[in-house]
Parts: sequence; structure tokens; C-alpha cells
Amino acid sequence: MTTATILNKSELLRLYNLDLEELLKISSQYMSKNVEFCSLVNARNGKCSQNCKYCAQSSHYCTNIESYPLLSVDEVKKVALESKGHHASRFAIVTSGKTPDESDFDTMLQMIKEVNKIDGLKSCASIGILNEEQAQKLAQVGLKRFHHNINTSRSYYPEVCTTHTFEDRINTCKLVKKYGMELCCGVILGMGESIEQRIEMALNLAEIEPDSIPINILMPIPETPFANYIDKIDEENILRTLAIFKIANPKSILRFCGGRMRLSKENQEKAIKSCVEGIMTGNYLTTTGSAPEEDFKMIKKLDKRLVF
Repeated sequence: MTTATILNKSELLRLYNLDLEELLKISSQYMSKNVEFCSLVNARNGKCSQNCKYCAQSSHYCTNIESYPLLSVDEVKKVALESKGHHASRFAIVTSGKTPDESDFDTMLQMIKEVNKIDGLKSCASIGILNEEQAQKLAQVGLKRFHHNINTSRSYYPEVCTTHTFEDRINTCKLVKKYGMELCCGVILGMGESIEQRIEMALNLAEIEPDSIPINILMPIPETPFANYIDKIDEENILRTLAIFKIANPKSILRFCGGRMRLSKENQEKAIKSCVEGIMTGNYLTTTGSAPEEDFKMIKKLDKRLVF
């Protein structure tokens, strides 16, 4: 079965509803033995102007998180060096906000330069919706990869956020590719989307052709509109969605990110055997993850090869 023969909604939906083990066997055909670790620093937290209904950092909701301004270059460099010591080969600078704050942008560029000086660590950034000048400057300082999720399907996006559009996100993805940077673009599962909309996400991503697809699973945050959405997706449907994403995007690395701990250890291992080739280790933005040592043990147990 080739990807070209199945890239339509009806066929992917048929595959989604196969026996789970049969579906995972199909997706495993597109897997390598490699697993890539990445890590991040939450370089600016909170006070975001956007109303994304899942997000603890939105100023529209009273989530009582700690807000702080942009970290210093030295603070970011320290975390980057620690990440390298935990087997990460990629390190992302992440900031809250719709777009990069122009007063901080030069400092962000300096952070990227410092990460690039660390042997064996590739620079990534997740700093919001870009304009053309910003994308060009990021490329000029040598940013390796830019992260910008679509979060959900085009048809469901207005149910998740109304202060910017799905097309705003697509336009940033296009700028990243235009200036020769790698693209990391993924989703958040379990925000009330239908199975058909999960298939739509897989096809949206296939059109974008990202190098990496981060998979987040909603961790409902108190006081956000999605605070009670814990039951919107179960473990079996998470695995089914991951398999479909891999089948529809065989050249992209699917990456476990926030919310992975909602899966049992057994199901995390199933995913890494059949459809997931990347792991964000350590903690995330406002939620906790798994210790890098535990992730390293897991991939060794599964006879996977850590790549740098």
C-alpha cells in the first residue's frame, strides 16, 4: 500500500476503523528504528492576547499561572546545555504571545546564535505568527527549525480560537519553508474534534509537509473553556489517530509532546513501535512530562536507536 493510493478522506477513515492491531501494523511499515529527543525552554510565560480555549497562558482566562518576561540569553543557554546532557539533539526556545515582541526579537535572535554554538544541539524556536522580515532574520541567524502548530483541523479551528485564523498559521508555515528552515507543525488531540476532523488534520498536515509533527494530547487546564474536556478522546483513539497521521505523512517524524502521560506506558510503547519517532523529553510549557532518563530506558527496551 502506497501513500499515494490512500490520501483521501474516505480511505483514511476506513483505515481508522480497522482492528487496532491491524492499523498499527500498517503504520509500522513507514517507521525507522530511530528515535529523536528534543527539549524546550519556556522563555516567556503568560499574558498572551489570544483566546485559544486550551491554553493556560491566555490573558482571557484566570488560570493563576506565573507570568514572567523574556528570560536572559544566559538563562536560556544554561537550559540548552542541560538538555544536551539529557540526550536531546534539538532545543526549542518557546515564548507566549501571538507574534514575536519586537522589543524582544533581537534578544531571541541572540539566544538562537548561542544555541547554535553548542556542539550537537540544533536550534528550534516557537515564537508565534511571523511576518516576512522576521522569518528572513531567523533564517539569517541560522535557525534550524521553526515550530508552529495548526493545532486542529481547518473546519474545527473557529471552535478553538477566534483571535486569529487557521490561515494565519498556514501563512507562517509557508514563510518558514520559503526561507529554508525546517518546519515542525502538529496538533492537539482531544479538544472536541470529531474522528472525521482528525482525518482532516492528517490531510491538512500532508499538504503542509512538515519535517516534524508534534502530537499533543489535551491536558485540560482549570478555568479555561476546555477545563472539563478530559473525556473527549480515549487511549485507543489516540493510537488510531497517531497511526493515521503516520500513514498520511510517512516522511514526517511524529513526535510525542504535551499530554503524552495520558497514555499508559504500554500504549506509549505501542506508539513508539508503530508510528512515533520523536519524543519531547522533560517538562512542557505549563504541564509536566517524563524524566529524560525514563524515556531513554524506554527506547533501549524497545530496541530503538537514539539519533543526534
